[in-house]
Amino acid sequence: MIHGFGADHRLLLPLDAGIAATGDWRRIYLDLPGFGETPAGDVASAEDVVDAIEAEIRSRIGTGTFAVLGSSFGGMMARRVAHDFREQVLGVALIAPVIIAEHARRRVPARHVHVAAPEVVASLGASAESYLQMTVIQSRRSADTFLKYALPGIEVADEAAMARIAADYSLRVEPEVASPEPFTQPTLFLTGRHDHVVGYEDAWELMPHYPNATFITIAAAGHNMHLDQPEYVDQVISQWLLQVAAAR
Repeated sequence: MIHGFGADHRLLLPLDAGIAATGDWRRIYLDLPGFGETPAGDVASAEDVVDAIEAEIRSRIGTGTFAVLGSSFGGMMARRVAHDFREQVLGVALIAPVIIAEHARRRVPARHVHVAAPEVVASLGASAESYLQMTVIQSRRSADTFLKYALPGIEVADEAAMARIAADYSLRVEPEVASPEPFTQPTLFLTGRHDHVVGYEDAWELMPHYPNATFITIAAAGHNMHLDQPEYVDQVISQWLLQVAAAR
């Protein structure tokens, strides 16, 4: 499980119960360098982050098989891992994945709030601004989930390390270019129609490379779609895991 930029592994924990209910999956939640409890060290680029992730995989899994799920920046990392570990990867799920590293080149919709809850926002005090940056469906439930799972990672992120990585945010070569043979394991591309951070259109351009992929764009969802639409996302990930188990 590979989280996105600016948060830590806790942002993906709301998915845990749904994954556990789908089968006997051992879950490994990583804190990327500079986030959560993982020190940044000398990490200074997206490639450095990939190296750290892949070293952790080799240390914990060795030559065993595994599936990988990545969100946002973690989705870009997961695409790379899936191709670098082709013979070991059973499947890959990408939630609001970064497809194009350079933000100015992304096709993104305008920022949009599908459901507003001013009273909930007002109750958040100093945390309201962070909550509003990503939330498409405002509610007491999504606010409580944000406070429990997103905000703690945001607050402890290493700002200096983030700046270094952001300055060298692109992979040297896109995984699908570096490893052009189609990726045939069960794959999920899950995007939000109102995701103003990475959008949804760029992901669909990769369809030819993933012949066994499911592409879903959720109508009323943004970048943190598992907080906007938790039941929907749980259902889709469960179906992906069942496909992975069947393929295995």
